[in-house]
Amino acid sequence: MIVQEKKGKIVEFTPNILCFCCNWCSYAGADLAGVSRFQYPPTIKIVRVMCSGRVDPAFILEAFKDGIDGVIVTGCHIGDCHYLKGNEFAKERFERFRETLKIFNLDKRFRLEWISASEGKRFAEVITEFTNEIKKLGPLLTT
Repeated sequence: MIVQEKKGKIVEFTPNILCFCCNWCSYAGADLAGVSRFQYPPTIKIVRVMCSGRVDPAFILEAFKDGIDGVIVTGCHIGDCHYLKGNEFAKERFERFRETLKIFNLDKRFRLEWISASEGKRFAEVITEFTNEIKKLGPLLTT
């Protein structure tokens, strides 16, 4: 367990996680997780995007600069994109972008996942797993 000091008190580290969700699949999966009452950490902030292919790598870097501890991009499964190949574009883009993240030692704080609208339980599991990974890494210290 990683702890941090806040205002003179020792508290357990609670990561700030940003999740970009595709409108057509993973956002609906997140909604299903909520409606089905699947438990996952409340530490995530969801940004709804029309397609995972529309998430610019600059958004991820900006999030890290602003103190987000982990970023996850979720989209439709490959072959099921509402925009035909948007998720394939995202996959290729983020595979290349991962090299940039390695330079800054941020690659373990970023994740790309495919979650369909019917996978509410999987959404909860992925968010829980990612949150636990970020907790182990500790807070992202930015200056």
